[in-house]
Amino acid sequence: MGIKTSQILLFIVACSVTGVILGGTSSQAQIGRCQNAETATSSCLTQDPLFKTLEGMSVGLFAGAGAALGATWQMWQKDS
Repeated sequence: MGIKTSQILLFIVACSVTGVILGGTSSQAQIGRCQNAETATSSCLTQDPLFKTLEGMSVGLFAGAGAALGATWQMWQKDS
C-alpha cells in the first residue's frame, strides 16, 4: 500500500471518528432537550436513550465517511 493510499485511509478514518463523536454528542443534546421540555412527547418518553445515541453515532459515522470520500474523490479528480 502506497503512502498516498495510507493518507487517504487515515483521512477517511479521522473523518468517520469525528462524525461518530459529533453524532453521539448531538444525540445526547437532543435527548437532554427532550427530557427537559415542559411538555414531553410520547416519542420522547418511549425512546431508549442508548438506542438514540447509537443511532446518532451511526449517522455520524456514515456522514463523516461520506464527506471524506467526497473530498478525496474531488481532490483525486483535480489531480488527474
